[in-house]
Amino acid sequence: MNDRQNPGSTATVPAWLVSVLLLSVAGVMLQNAGYLPGFGGRSAKESRPITPRGDLSEDEKSTIQIFREASPSVVHITTLTHRRDRLSFNVLEIPEGTGTGFIYDDAGHVVTNYHVIRTAQAAKVMLADNSSWEARLIGAEPDKDIAVLKIDVPPGRLKKVAIGESGNLQVGQKVFAIGSPFGLDQTLTTGVISGLGREIESVSGRPIEGVIQTDAAINPGNSGGPLLDSAGRLIGVNTMIVSPSGAFSGIGFAVPVDIVNQVVPDLIKWGRLERGIPGVKLFDDSIARRIGVSRGALVDSIAANSPAESAGLRPTLLDDQGVIHRGDILVEAAGRTIRGAGDVQAALNGKSPGDEIAIVVERGNQTVKLKIKL
Repeated sequence: MNDRQNPGSTATVPAWLVSVLLLSVAGVMLQNAGYLPGFGGRSAKESRPITPRGDLSEDEKSTIQIFREASPSVVHITTLTHRRDRLSFNVLEIPEGTGTGFIYDDAGHVVTNYHVIRTAQAAKVMLADNSSWEARLIGAEPDKDIAVLKIDVPPGRLKKVAIGESGNLQVGQKVFAIGSPFGLDQTLTTGVISGLGREIESVSGRPIEGVIQTDAAINPGNSGGPLLDSAGRLIGVNTMIVSPSGAFSGIGFAVPVDIVNQVVPDLIKWGRLERGIPGVKLFDDSIARRIGVSRGALVDSIAANSPAESAGLRPTLLDDQGVIHRGDILVEAAGRTIRGAGDVQAALNGKSPGDEIAIVVERGNQTVKLKIKL
């Protein structure tokens, strides 16, 4: 074939060159339409400017501050069980469950629910700084669903929770729960106190009275975590929810801090709860206040043939017409003023079984002094 073209013929344009020319024309058209950035044409579409937010509300600032102050006191608990490997015959620690707890004091005592560690053979506590520590069980009170663990941490590493009171709580107060729902540690939920003086069944099957009801979300893993008031103080220990599915449905319960303050010091000292005045059952303060008792601890019932009955204490009675006849109101025990039921156990700290103490009760319009054996 002759490489030279015929002077009278038209030159053939290569296909690749046609493609390049078409792409170039298309690019210019798109650029002019504003679809492609580059030289010439309209500029690319810019993002919308951010609208300034302004300052956080005072309520938001308060919630943030409560979390910042309290979260270092909250811990994540992993419970473990021991199993022997079938091949190596080595004993292995297998994770069994998770829960929440909080630092009670500078000595490394951690408070949680008894049901969190009930079946565990070992436990680990993870602090807010993500450090993990072996924990040992110090004591438990199944009737109140309270347990105390201990971790050996160098001084200065722990921040104990601020302790409040639960005898003067009111429905509608704002509350905050910090815990590890579904294993997600350091989670904050908020709500209000939606009920007081509730009664729930403990792990042992016995009732826990005076329980706080809240609508702050409490899910599996929150158990044992703190319920805080708007001052960031501990007012309860989150313990359970009412839900057929096991997920939060708007009703959660917390053991009031006044019970915690009765139980935990004995668990730390003795490993068990040293019972109060034998044979005496006291009303929860929230119930007593509803009955009209403004101070002291109202006696609910007296066990037959008990030291309380022998001392002459009188119970509260309900007659056939449904009228309540108030029993004795404890206003002093062992020389200590009793403002509420929680003060009775504190008054007995340091006392031993068999000791005889003086108590003062209000009986109608009279003040009566009695002696009772512990």
